[in-house]
Amino acid sequence: QVQLVESGGGLVQAGGSLRLSCAASGSIFSINAMGWYRQAPGNQRELVARIRNGGVTSYDDSVKGRFTISRDKNKNTDTVYLQMNSLKPEDTAVYYCNAESYYCSDYGCFGRGTQVTVSS
Repeated sequence: QVQLVESGGGLVQAGGSLRLSCAASGSIFSINAMGWYRQAPGNQRELVARIRNGGVTSYDDSVKGRFTISRDKNKNTDTVYLQMNSLKPEDTAVYYCNAESYYCSDYGCFGRGTQVTVSS
C-alpha cells in the first residue's frame, strides 16, 4: 500500500506564492510517478502537474510558467513538492497528491487533500 500526506496549503493573496509538500510512505518502491491534482467546488478533479521516475515533468496549460513540480526520492523517502507562484483566484481548490503504483487503482492513490485559497 501507498499512503500520502499533503501539507502547505493556506490562504494567500493573488500574486503570492505557496509551496505544497506530499510525503509518501508504505511501498514507495512501487511508485512510478507522482503528481498533483486539484478540485474546485462544482468542478471535476483535474491533473495539475506530474513527475515521473527519472524527472520528466508535465503541466496543465493553466499553470505552465507559474507552478513547478519537484521530487525528492531515495531508498527510504519519496516526497513531491509543488511550488506555486503568481497565484490567481482561479487556482483556488483542494489540492490532492497522487502516486501511480501497482498497489493503487487505475487512477492512482490520493492523499486527503489540502485547501489552497487565493483571494483577489
